This record gives sequence, C-alpha cells and structure tokens, in this order.
Amino acid sequence: MAGIDLKSSAFSDHAPIPRRHALEGENEPPPLTWSGVPDDASELVLLCEDPDAPSGTFVHWVAVGIDPHTGGNAPGRPPEGGTELVNGFHRRGWGGPHPPPGDEAHRYFFRLYALREPCVLPDEPTAEQVHRAVEPKAVASGTLVGVYRR
Repeated sequence: MAGIDLKSSAFSDHAPIPRRHALEGENEPPPLTWSGVPDDASELVLLCEDPDAPSGTFVHWVAVGIDPHTGGNAPGRPPEGGTELVNGFHRRGWGGPHPPPGDEAHRYFFRLYALREPCVLPDEPTAEQVHRAVEPKAVASGTLVGVYRR
C-alpha cells in the first residue's frame, strides 16, 4: 500500500501535543498536512485514537468524506469537505487528549486513509469499526503519533 506523508506544524512525530489541543486547553484540532494521496482516491478518512486509554482504545476524532485533493486542515478547523463523526466523549468533532492524571504519556495515533470508494460508518464509531470499514478499501495511508500526559 502506498504511503501518505502526514505531518503537523504543532508537533513532530512521537513528540508532545501542545496543551491548546488538549481537552483541558482550548481543545482545538491540531493542524495537519498531508501529501502523497494517490490520484485514484475517492475520499480520505481521518482517525485519531488513543490505544493507551484505561477502558480500551479511545476515539478522539473521526472525519469521513474528506476531499482527496485537499492537503490538510487549517489550525483549529476540521478537514475541508469532511463530515466529523461523534468521538468517544460523545461529541461531534475533535476531542483533545485527556489521559488520567498521573498516567504515563498516552500515544495519540492520527491515521489518514485514502480510499478507492466511500465507506459507511455509524455516527459514533469505535476505532475497530473504523479500521474494519477502511482497511479493505484503502489505497494509501499515513500515520502521525503525538504524546500527551497530565
């Protein structure tokens, strides 16, 4: 599968996510940029998940139907043309990092998938549901990992 180069101007891969993007901060979505989306992609799907959450993998952000010709999202804004689904906090859109106080730093995996055909997801999908729906249709993907602790 082809690789998408996924980056953020707010943090580097495996580096701390700034507080302004956390739930206890301004809770603004981090700016992301991407390149290397194949020409045959019909849509992009963005997932941010925390596999270190005490109750199991926690969904912080899911956006579907993102225009594959976009190159990212503006600071504090959702991806252009995308539809944000409900996150693990039961709110639509971005829900910033909020690990339990005193935990080791949690990892936040931002995954961008380029799909050859649209996928169907429930309005409040689990991370597993997203993976099951997008992975068979993906023609490319990219991952960026940020860390956060309180």
